[in-house]
Amino acid sequence: MQHAYSIPHDSDDVRVERVVEALCATGCNAVRASIAALEAGLPVPGTEQLDPMERRQVLNDLRAIMAVYDR
Repeated sequence: MQHAYSIPHDSDDVRVERVVEALCATGCNAVRASIAALEAGLPVPGTEQLDPMERRQVLNDLRAIMAVYDR
């Protein structure tokens, strides 16, 4: 899925990028729910294999992507 926002990353962030892309494929409402869950420290499907720092990066990336749509 192509986004208007390009996520800067290096090879260590491939797992994070894949999770972000998978979550974005679920649609805007689901992404907003994922953001809320991550902010609350709740589990989000697809993030189980990520460490806390990677989950924080997923949250930051989702916020940045949704900022494009929420303008």
